[in-house]
Amino acid sequence: MEEGAPEGMEEGAPKPPVSFMDKISTYKKMAWGTYKSKPISYWVLLFLSSGAMLVAFPASSLLSRVYYSNGGKSKWIISWVAVAGWPLTALILIPTYFFCKTSPSPLTIKLTLSYIVLGFLSAADNLMYAYAYAYLPASTASLLASSSLVFSALFGYVIVKNKINASTINAIVIITAAMAIIGLDSSSDRYGDVTDSQYIIGFVWDIMGSALHGLIFALSELVFLKLLGRRSFHVVLEQQVMVSFFAFVFTTIGMIVDNAFQGMSSEARSFEGGKVSYIMVLIWGAITFQLGVLGVTAVLFLASTVLAGVLNAVRVPITSIAAVILLKDPMGGFKILSLIITFWGFASYIYGNYSLSKDSS
Repeated sequence: MEEGAPEGMEEGAPKPPVSFMDKISTYKKMAWGTYKSKPISYWVLLFLSSGAMLVAFPASSLLSRVYYSNGGKSKWIISWVAVAGWPLTALILIPTYFFCKTSPSPLTIKLTLSYIVLGFLSAADNLMYAYAYAYLPASTASLLASSSLVFSALFGYVIVKNKINASTINAIVIITAAMAIIGLDSSSDRYGDVTDSQYIIGFVWDIMGSALHGLIFALSELVFLKLLGRRSFHVVLEQQVMVSFFAFVFTTIGMIVDNAFQGMSSEARSFEGGKVSYIMVLIWGAITFQLGVLGVTAVLFLASTVLAGVLNAVRVPITSIAAVILLKDPMGGFKILSLIITFWGFASYIYGNYSLSKDSS
């Protein structure tokens, strides 16, 4: 026995196991410490922002599918609807300058160019997802969109220098496998009027849109870190207004070139449910999408790309289940297996990033 060692304790002896209740107590202390480290206003804003992502985004996805299933045809119209609600955020932003006694962030050349680039990427992303929802069931499109978690992790690592560990890599492999399962079983969930080439187009554009989504997440956080700073919540609203405005401009140009505005009246006449239903689908699509994007922008500001990626992934099963219940989407055995595997991937990702956060602290 080593000199000075406590009696009955040998060198290298294993530590006594930690009981389950001790672990619970430790987690409670950690959770309480995290809660006390931020003001109440922070948690209220984070809760509302997360709720907006988990409710508004699934609703927007379902409305996009309703648009196509009830007679809508244009990819540009549904892309334009996704950004047409940008004045709603502006109406929220303007009063903050008076009540919070803040002033607008100076529009430097770098910041303006960042808004233009993010606006263009957002417009392209919306168009890619429009093709996905035109040719795929909402549940399938949302499951494929879960790959945005993979791209959020990769781009966050490359651009924002977020850490990646073994659990994150495991999640990437698992979610990729889930996407492969959907691709192998494509015949079971295809609508009757969708051709093979259209299904492939929808599949490919969904994956590419998810990749672009992950890139936008990382670039948005980079703008906060390098150009805006985490000064006040009003910068979240500023970025959302400017990015959505430029996305609106780019998409409106596409609408004009495609003569989509003229096609709205004919679509409304032939839309199942009539003109009122057509208008309501577009209006609520604009509102829900804007709330969802505002929510994810706020999460990026308040937390990080990691939490935004996790919440963006969690909304996937919510959308899939809602699509099966409300839109009667087909849900075969392979799609259920893919959903379960995706859950597994989410859990691995969340656990990995929890471990990173604990190590950093």
